[in-house]
Amino acid sequence: MIDQLSIFAENSKGSMLKITKTISDAGIDIYNVVTNDSAEFGIVRMLVTEPDKALKLLTEAGYMCKLDKVIGVEIPDDVGSLTTLLDTIHTCNINIEYLYVSYGRDFKSPLAVLKVAGYAEVEPSLKSRGYHTV
Repeated sequence: MIDQLSIFAENSKGSMLKITKTISDAGIDIYNVVTNDSAEFGIVRMLVTEPDKALKLLTEAGYMCKLDKVIGVEIPDDVGSLTTLLDTIHTCNINIEYLYVSYGRDFKSPLAVLKVAGYAEVEPSLKSRGYHTV
């Protein structure tokens, strides 16, 4: 499992800059960023090299944030590979709260990042079907 940083941030000019500057000024590398927004606020989800340190820095800077456990699943870079993964998860009767796909430096294949309920069941189910999880 991976620790993902989730940040509740104001949807305003310069907001992302302030967040990324706080993290990068501390020497923390950002692997990926996904944002979901509304009119006034949004949730910024990040995978970073030092999630605990980033959480502390952003909290001290006044942001509401938390660490979430997510599962990374390597998938082939082929048409339909995400659908095949989702079908496997569906067959295992597991609900996905959200997902996004990332191309990380440490992986040769795309990485599906999943927030799911019941982590204890998900990883063994996927591994038994040939998936590599991180």
